[in-house]
Amino acid sequence: MAELTSGSTEIGASPEQIMAVLTDFDAYTQWAGVRTAEVTGRDPEGRPAEVAMSVSQMGFEASYALAYEYAPGLGGVSWTTKEASGVVKDIHGSYTLEPAGDSTKVTYELALELGISLPGFLKRQAEKQIVSTALEGLKNRVESR
Repeated sequence: MAELTSGSTEIGASPEQIMAVLTDFDAYTQWAGVRTAEVTGRDPEGRPAEVAMSVSQMGFEASYALAYEYAPGLGGVSWTTKEASGVVKDIHGSYTLEPAGDSTKVTYELALELGISLPGFLKRQAEKQIVSTALEGLKNRVESR
């Protein structure tokens, strides 16, 4: 299993508002750093349960399908790899939402296994950049709505 990288931020919105952005996969190309995102399956409650995505960053490309599970209430969402190709071999991650007064603390965790060999420090730097970009993009997207 890949090493876990995490980061947190506080977003001036309710967990419900944040979950609305997190589950709007059609808009991921606008803020989440993915090239394409398509919902390919839904859970019994109608929420996205399987999503196919592609990314292209720093000259590397990957396509993957993720399976999503939702925390009770509005506590967040986690994902695991169903299939992957390109530089990504396996992805596990989550957004955890904790209400904090008029805002919500959001923690993003990511474990990424690559299909290519990178020196450890470069891989950790890339993971930290992914987490930072995702949290910043989410915060900007939610607070601008």
